[in-house]
Amino acid sequence: MKIGFIGLGRMGSAMAANLVKAGHDVTVFNRTAGKGRALVELGAREASTLGEVSRQDVVLSMLADDAAAWGIATASDGLLAALPPGAIHVSMSTISVKMSRQLAAAHAQAGQRYVAGPVFGRPDAALHAKLFIVTAGDPAAIAVCRPLFDVLGQKTFAVGEEPSAANLVKLSGNFLMACAIESLGEAVALVGKAGIDRRAYIEFLTSTLFTAPAYKTYGDLIAAQNFEPAAFAAPLGFKDIRLTLGAGEELEVAMPFAGVLRDRFLRLMAQGGESLDWSAIGGLATQDAQRPR
Repeated sequence: MKIGFIGLGRMGSAMAANLVKAGHDVTVFNRTAGKGRALVELGAREASTLGEVSRQDVVLSMLADDAAAWGIATASDGLLAALPPGAIHVSMSTISVKMSRQLAAAHAQAGQRYVAGPVFGRPDAALHAKLFIVTAGDPAAIAVCRPLFDVLGQKTFAVGEEPSAANLVKLSGNFLMACAIESLGEAVALVGKAGIDRRAYIEFLTSTLFTAPAYKTYGDLIAAQNFEPAAFAAPLGFKDIRLTLGAGEELEVAMPFAGVLRDRFLRLMAQGGESLDWSAIGGLATQDAQRPR
């Protein structure tokens, strides 16, 4: 199977590398030239244009936002123009429900197939092929892509035939993780101000009541107030919460906690937190608990 991969950030580079190592014929592309050099050394080919990477059996994209996802599809040499009839575009990005619908409709009109396959996991999980993949779309197209998903992640969940369903599940999951980050931050600020060792507290929590990996990962970062370098940058988390609120508004589902999270990200951005990991919102409660000097 000839595979194209668009988007070579930390997540995309790790995912593309796993596909190359698994023996797939992979062509990679990134808007910033030179990002594919390490992948070429592994055995991939680096395309010089979108059109070149798009002329494959399956093209996977891992991009930052709606604008980037729509841009690679609608460019003059993009996916809609260059992807062969019947070929598949798998968008693995965290994008809006609305954008997923637009991509699905545009690909169908072009005689192409579209699958949504957003992932749960940070760059280290991508590196070790431990992602969880949520996918939706035509079952036959998903079946074609299943061997690729098996290379990239530890488990794949199919949630429906409408691609946007996978994007809604992804947004809801990121909303829940952001809730966990905020609640961890508030709890750590509380016990820390009382003089209790913050790291020992996280060790207790994650060994007993909250054993999910997210609590361990983010609890350790919050206890240490260690938010650099960013594995998932705060502006991306902010974007996901805004998209979650948009989905809630469309479906007429009130999400008051999502509104709180939006305001926490707004505050973090206002005080210069753009380069920090999104878990930095969990450090705001500690800042709030400090007495002015």
